[in-house]
Amino acid sequence: MIELFIAGITLGLYAGFSPGPLLVLVISQTLKHGYKEGVKVAFAPIISDIPIIIICLLFLSLISGYSFILGIISIIGAVYLVFLAYECFKTGGLTADISLDQPKSLQKGVVINFLNPAPYLFWITIGGPIIIPAYMKSHLSPLWFIIGFYLLLIGSKIVLSYCTGKSRNLLMGKPYIYIMRILGIVLVMFAFYFLDQGIHLIIG
Repeated sequence: MIELFIAGITLGLYAGFSPGPLLVLVISQTLKHGYKEGVKVAFAPIISDIPIIIICLLFLSLISGYSFILGIISIIGAVYLVFLAYECFKTGGLTADISLDQPKSLQKGVVINFLNPAPYLFWITIGGPIIIPAYMKSHLSPLWFIIGFYLLLIGSKIVLSYCTGKSRNLLMGKPYIYIMRILGIVLVMFAFYFLDQGIHLIIG
């Protein structure tokens, strides 16, 4: 359970700090309408991810008896993690192109996240393969991963919103880049784990 929690907070921390449309919305809403609006955007995944997780887990449950397919998905997850790590290593300081005129922060965050393919890829290739085996061992085990993931996903975006409100230069500078480099290294380690899991599933 501790391993699931650590995996959740690590991946949640990456998702929270990762450059993307939701992060830009957190920054832009904070800069235009204040810290509270950025926090509303940070909570959007709680709403938008529920149907996404259900769809992805149903898909995975249909192919749960085919270890070869699950192995392929696990390897795809490893490749996806390497890609995410690459994005961490190459990222520079953030820039926010603000073009939003009305708050409606929560609604906008939900729509952006629901239409973003990244959550679907994550839950099919990474989140699902972690949750399903854990559920087989203990029905409550996946909660550790989910709690850790969303605690850091939302928490990190709240921190970024706060920092944006207090000091824009903090986000644009080296601290953000260093955080992303460290997360990139951790994601590569997870990629090796997924690759090993995928190979074992394929060869039986």
